[in-house]
Amino acid sequence: MYEKFLSERIAKLRAIKKVSARDMSLSIGQNENYINHIENGKSFPSMQVFFYICEYLKISPKEFFDDGAENPALIKEVVEDLNTLDEKQITNIHEIIKGLKK
Repeated sequence: MYEKFLSERIAKLRAIKKVSARDMSLSIGQNENYINHIENGKSFPSMQVFFYICEYLKISPKEFFDDGAENPALIKEVVEDLNTLDEKQITNIHEIIKGLKK
């Protein structure tokens, strides 16, 4: 169960980032087939490499395992931006969001 989640989650988050498995593998200091092997269930990352994967995706391990968030890196960025606004601005954005959900 968790093995499938890990491989599918990496594939999904990598696709959102629009990067190839090869480029991601090389960017985290691994051989060019590393991410491909994880996504195909042939291997699993060590904890250290898992942290590199999260860092590369710009998310925390907690955000990685939150499968309710389709694009955790974008959500994190939006929350950081919201934290720079005053209460009235946040209220206005909240009203916009509620309108978009209808």
